[in-house]
Amino acid sequence: MRNVRIGVDTGGTFTDVVAVDEGTGEIVTTKTPSTPANPADGFVTGVRKLGELDVTSVVHGTTVATNQLLEERVEGLGFVTTEGFEFVLEIGRQSVPDGYGNSYFWVKPPRIVPVHLVRTVGGRLDHTGAEVRPFAEEQAVEVARWFRARGVTAIGVCFLHSYANPEHERRMREVLAREHPDAVVSISSDVLREYREYERSVTTLVDAAVKPVMRRYIADLSQRLGMPFSVMKSNGGLLSAREVVHQPISTVLSGPAAGALGAAMLAANAGHPSVITLDGGGTSTDVAVVIDGEPSVTTEGTVGRFPVKIPMIDIVTVGAGGGSIAWISPEGTLKVGPRSAGADPGPLCYGRGGTEVTVTDAHVFLGRVPPHLLGGEIPLDADAARSGVEALAGKLGLSPERTATGILEISAFNQANAIRQITVKRGLDVRDFPLVTFGGSGPLLACRLIDILGLPAVIVPPEPGNVSAFGLLTVDVKNDYVRTHVTRDLSPQAAARIFGELEGEAAEALEREGFDEPVHARSADLRYYGQAYEVRVPAPPGPIDEAWRAQVVERFHDAHERLYGYAYRDDPRQGVEWVNLRVSGIGPIARPPIRRRPYPETEAVSATRKVRFEDEHDTPILRRAALEEGAVVEGPAVIEEYGSTIPVHPGFTATVDAYGNVEVRRG
Repeated sequence: MRNVRIGVDTGGTFTDVVAVDEGTGEIVTTKTPSTPANPADGFVTGVRKLGELDVTSVVHGTTVATNQLLEERVEGLGFVTTEGFEFVLEIGRQSVPDGYGNSYFWVKPPRIVPVHLVRTVGGRLDHTGAEVRPFAEEQAVEVARWFRARGVTAIGVCFLHSYANPEHERRMREVLAREHPDAVVSISSDVLREYREYERSVTTLVDAAVKPVMRRYIADLSQRLGMPFSVMKSNGGLLSAREVVHQPISTVLSGPAAGALGAAMLAANAGHPSVITLDGGGTSTDVAVVIDGEPSVTTEGTVGRFPVKIPMIDIVTVGAGGGSIAWISPEGTLKVGPRSAGADPGPLCYGRGGTEVTVTDAHVFLGRVPPHLLGGEIPLDADAARSGVEALAGKLGLSPERTATGILEISAFNQANAIRQITVKRGLDVRDFPLVTFGGSGPLLACRLIDILGLPAVIVPPEPGNVSAFGLLTVDVKNDYVRTHVTRDLSPQAAARIFGELEGEAAEALEREGFDEPVHARSADLRYYGQAYEVRVPAPPGPIDEAWRAQVVERFHDAHERLYGYAYRDDPRQGVEWVNLRVSGIGPIARPPIRRRPYPETEAVSATRKVRFEDEHDTPILRRAALEEGAVVEGPAVIEEYGSTIPVHPGFTATVDAYGNVEVRRG
């Protein structure tokens, strides 16, 4: 292979690597166990497994920032805000998880920065950015020295209305650089230049919290790799590693975003432009919706308990992976997840010291996965899995077979609930979408999800365990810019000025990435006057005039009606309010070609194994690489390949299409 691009996706259990020859489209894949203590070890091991290659570029999907936030490893973090607003984090928002019926029982979790590490500085801007009171430099110096004396080395700065004028925040950053040079500082006007001070504050603090860890990780990886590389961002774009250390919050959903984009491309190529994607890994399952080839994007996302308002692919994550642990609640009922055995020690069947039954152990007990993973690299201890399931069954008073089936049933319903969250709760009918399932554990519950949700089909792409790593090689370089401008009467002159500034920022950033002719995609957030939240719609390119403005407003009416079932386009009493103007700067890259015959010629081998579905069957075991285009497999059967397995239940059929995808359907 010559002129090779490599994608490396670090998951909770495995690190997946894909190499694509830019000339021929030939693809080589491999996997290696992840190394949670230092993810760079698994990264380097995976790349070395590919052998000697002429590598032109490397793209990385990382969970370093995600895991830090999910595990709430946020320490030594300080916050600087406007005088009189020191309790902005404590006040937060009035909304209560699961609705107001839960307000009596709900206990507000600890804030990302405790009150004793919040400091304020005088000075005030109004909502237009005009200075009401000057910046209090002497007070700022005192604050910087206070943090230095207490060893607080990560600091977020968020002043009121700095989205309209960043001058005071920039002066605060200068003071911190002078008085406390060891501190890592994030200012809200750089991280998120839009209004709503609580979300802006938390997003800025999340950026400051993950900066030290990401900087160390990127520096270590750069040194060991010995060449520049790019990192996947949550918005579905790429950014060079040298730039991403300045905005690490943009990577908080790096890996899951790549999977959704890779699955979207593979599905569209096979004639399915609108699908649900499900990435089943060792620790969690990530679900997204793709409509007309584009994954849905949100700015209302969260990571753990932290609201993060940067643009990101709309992904729902549940703790339902292969390593999810089965346990008994105090009430005596069987539960599965969200705790996971991860890669170390892993499930019982890994033989690495695991002590609790996992979803993978249930699959092994029922015979639905082979006695080894990764083509024999990881042998599985079926006896350990059996002993664990039998011990758990004894505590529940059930048979081992029913216990193992129950574990998988609960895991399937956990995944189904995640799919409902991203479809039914957003006004979409889940029965209209095929499901593209990938990841090492993704295809294992395909048949049950068809029955639970009434899905028309489940599509399993070739090499499903490596779709996220493949997705990294399909992504453009992309940066997002936003400016809040709240008005019911947006003048074309003001819109042209703001879009011009945003497009200038985007062009400058992409020029540093080596793109001389970037593409700019405009959008705007609008709402009916009096509403609290907005609907985002694309805005056309070209000159901005009254016709342009009318076109955007009409798109807003259409989108509002599609989302909520009504619009006020013919009611002059209901004014439309503009809130945010946005620009995405895009540096296009060449996408790898998708080959019609993804597997090398492979001889079919006749084998059977006892597998339990509703009953136990002597079940045919098929090599996926040996299945030709048009092949139809009737259940019960198990289709195996390196990195993943598809159990086809009785009453289901699996058909191979022209691109090697397996389509599973009822009947």
